[in-house]
Parts: sequence; structure tokens; C-alpha cells
Amino acid sequence: MKIAVIGTGYVGLVTGTCLAETGNDVICVDIDTEKIEKMRQGIVPIYEPHLDVLFERNIKAGRLQFTTSLDEGLEHGDIIFLALPTPEDEDGSADLSYVLNVSEEIGKRITRYKVIVDKSTVPVGTAEKVHAVISENAKTEFDVVSNPEFLREGLAVDDFLKPERIVVGSSSERATQLMKKLYGPFVRSGNPIIIMDEKSAELTKYAANSFLATKITFMNEIANYCEKVGADVDKVRVGMGTDSRIGKRFLFPGIGYGGSCFPKDVKALIHAGSLVDYEFQILDSVVRINHIQKRILIPKISEYFNNELKGKNVAIWGLAFKPETDDIREAPSISVMEELLSKGASLSVFDPEAMPNIKKQFGDKLTYADSMYDAIENADALVICTEWSIFRSPSFSKMKSLLKEPVIFDGRNIYQVEEMAKEGFKYVSIGRNEAN
Repeated sequence: MKIAVIGTGYVGLVTGTCLAETGNDVICVDIDTEKIEKMRQGIVPIYEPHLDVLFERNIKAGRLQFTTSLDEGLEHGDIIFLALPTPEDEDGSADLSYVLNVSEEIGKRITRYKVIVDKSTVPVGTAEKVHAVISENAKTEFDVVSNPEFLREGLAVDDFLKPERIVVGSSSERATQLMKKLYGPFVRSGNPIIIMDEKSAELTKYAANSFLATKITFMNEIANYCEKVGADVDKVRVGMGTDSRIGKRFLFPGIGYGGSCFPKDVKALIHAGSLVDYEFQILDSVVRINHIQKRILIPKISEYFNNELKGKNVAIWGLAFKPETDDIREAPSISVMEELLSKGASLSVFDPEAMPNIKKQFGDKLTYADSMYDAIENADALVICTEWSIFRSPSFSKMKSLLKEPVIFDGRNIYQVEEMAKEGFKYVSIGRNEAN
């Protein structure tokens, strides 16, 4: 099948590459000339595990091409994916300007039947808006489909190639059959393609992300309560997770959620509710609590240093909002670093992938280490903000020799309390008794 993908961010690039991997003829469109040229040279502009192998293979096979020409993309594609940004507006709503502007141009240009697929995360009613905008100028038949993505950064390629489910919102049998044909190779193991109306499909993405954000936030509240009463959140988590109605995933406490999806989508759903005079009271609390949780370690760090952080050198391990990505959007590390800098601390930081993005934001306010061990040399304390695998089994003896004091504030609970006590560390984590 001939596919065009408009927008080459995380979603667009993974979508285009994975669709090419199953034999489709894909062209990706973006207005960024420099980015397009690099991709033509085989350079992947984002860090996403395993994407580079598929990317290179499909370029060589001629199934994956790139252009800055919207006309070229529209002429090529029978199915047009819109994978455009929907950034958060000041009021929490999703900014649809990119989606609607491109839709207007599509209406002016298409000359034969097309299926326009909303792949971006968009509020309920967007498919109607896109259809209306295209209709103002289109002189041919077309259909608009809602097809929300459920890709986890760091696992996006596997999520696309082996989806748990595919959601298609469509009121057109013609478009529905094309979407089923397109996605057939990805669900041969029997996972469902779920067909529903466009509004329900749009809401499904927001509802799923908001529920997961709520689950994380609930567990963080339980962890905070554990500290007050002397319970162990790890034991509580295991006891809860073995209940099949709850499940084991998203029960790990920490310093809050971040990223490009959860924060934005929760706020967008809250705003969408306000437009129809409905208050999402649970989600209001989720946003408020997550803001607090991102800074939950700061009082503990300040207390350890007798409320005098000025002149202290603090090492930070992990800057991305989660492992296996270079994405720092809404990352808890940013809140931690801003608070520590405001209190006069100096920071030495390390992350396997995210340091270039952090440097764009913080500049020379931070010291950027070449390795995890370089970051902690002569540091007064270590703060862990992201649970990268390389941090899980360090040389504790080497750490003790490099740190001025053997003290760790762990925002992701990656070590065992008893082990840290044996190693001689002051170890502060989330929802567990401290090792002294």
C-alpha cells in the first residue's frame, strides 16, 4: 500500500518506518529541511531502540523516503497519516493548529480518494473538525479516521510491530476495510483491531493515559503514607500487584511521571471536560499531586544538609523522563535540578542519552560528566532521577571512594535498602525505611 506520513517526530517516524517494514511504500513529510536531508542520509534524528536498524534497511530497500513537499506526499499516499504536534496550550488544551492547518492544505490539494488518519493525540471531536476543514476545499471523496497511537518511548518499535490492540475510529466501511488491510500483518497472533466511532477512539487514548497516570500517582501517595507509618511500599506493591484486577504494572513509586504524553493528555482531558461543564476531580488531584511528587526528595536532601545546600556539589544520575529515551519533556529531573540550583547547589549530571537535550535547556548551569562515575567524583551526594539499567549494578566500593560522603537519594528505588546498609551508605528512597 502507498502511505504518506506527515510529521516525523517520535510517532511519525516510528509509524512510517514500521509500516515500511511490512512492505508498504512510505514517504514521510516534514517542513524541516535539515532534518529531512539527514534522514535521507540514513541518520535517525531521535533515540529509540531498534529504530535505526529498520530505518536503514527500509531506506536501502526503497520503501522509506523523505520529502519536504506536501504535494509529493499527498500525490504518493492513498492513506495519509497526520502525526503532527498537539502541544499543550496555556489553558491545558491541546493546540490543534498544526493538524488543522495541514488539513486545510490537504483539502486544496487532493485529487482522488484518500483516507486521512489522525495519528496525533487529539481531543474528542477533532476528526469532525478535520473533516470540515478538508471539505471546505476538497473536490474529491475522502474519509477521516481516528487511529490513536499507544507507543511507549523506549519500546515504540516493539509496540508498533506487536501491538496489544489497534483502535480504529471510523464511520466509513471503505476506510475501515483499508485500515484493516494495512494493519493485518501486525495482528496475525490474534490481537484485536477494535473498530469504533471516531469520538470514542479519540477518547480512548486520553482515557488510557489518564488512568495510567492516576495509577502511578495513587502508588506515590501510598509510598508517601508508608513513610509516615513505617510500612514498606515494596511489600505493599507486591501484595497489590498479585491481584489480577489490579495487575503488577505501573505500581512502582517514585518522583512522579513526565514525558510527552501523560502530563499533556491528563491536562487536555481536564480542559475538555470543562468545555462541557464537567469536572474531572480525580484528574485535578493527579496533576496537583504529581507536581508535588516531583519535588518530594528536596526536603529530604535539605534536611540532610541542615537546610544549607549553598556550595554543595550534588550529582544527578538520569535526566530523561524514563529509561531508553532522550526525551526530557516534563522530566522529574528538571524539577529536582531547578530546586537544587535555586538553593545554591552546584550540579554534576549524567545520562546515557539525554544530556544534549538538557544542555539546550540548562546551558552552562550544569557540569556534564562523561560517565556515571565522573559525575559523582567529589560530590556531596548522589540523586537518582531515572532508572537506567547501567545504574542498577554499580561498583558500590568505587562510588564510596568517589563521593565525599556515602549518601544517595534514590527517586526510583533501584537498590535494596538492606544491601545499601551493608555497603555503608546513607540511603533515602521513596516509601521505604532508610538505610543508615
